Amino acid sequence: MRRMGIEALYRKRNTSKKHPDHQVFPYLLRNVVIDRPNQVWAADITYIPMRRGFIYLFAILDWATRKVLAWSVSISLTTDFCIAALEAAIVEYGCPEIFNTDQGSQFTSNAFVDAFEGVPTQLSMDGKGCWRDNVFVERFWRSIKYEEVYLHAYETVSDARLGIADYIDFYNRERPHSSLDKQTPDEAYYQQPALQAA
Repeated sequence: MRRMGIEALYRKRNTSKKHPDHQVFPYLLRNVVIDRPNQVWAADITYIPMRRGFIYLFAILDWATRKVLAWSVSISLTTDFCIAALEAAIVEYGCPEIFNTDQGSQFTSNAFVDAFEGVPTQLSMDGKGCWRDNVFVERFWRSIKYEEVYLHAYETVSDARLGIADYIDFYNRERPHSSLDKQTPDEAYYQQPALQAA
């Protein structure tokens, strides 16, 4: 198929365009053992197709436990809906040691970087074109799209928000992960001694 130039036809949205004037941070996760909650959070944006048009979904995951800590949707690729979710995650769960994203302009923007001012968190960014650097968020996108989004042609943004909320609740509380010893993300996240004592 590659030789003949045949490919599946589907809507593609580039959500990771780099801004030429924004600072890019180095990738800090290479050869790092990530084994506890709030050590590393990873975030990304994807597009969610609807019956007519699409919306954008931003999510923050705890890398070690795969728990979705915060998420938000928007009809445009602005930075504000990402910052709102980030602030909500920090209020509810504290601060990670490292926060990893791709080099998308939302994440390199002054407004997003400034949201970490006074927060003891190091910013980390995937290498250019290196989707594997943020593989757990990519796996979550696959799960939510195949297990929820593609099964429902959302009519409205409200319908999409409700469907996504239900799925993320199911994903965190009920869906076991083989990489977590068949635990759910909530079980893996909250059963850590440091979090039980807090």
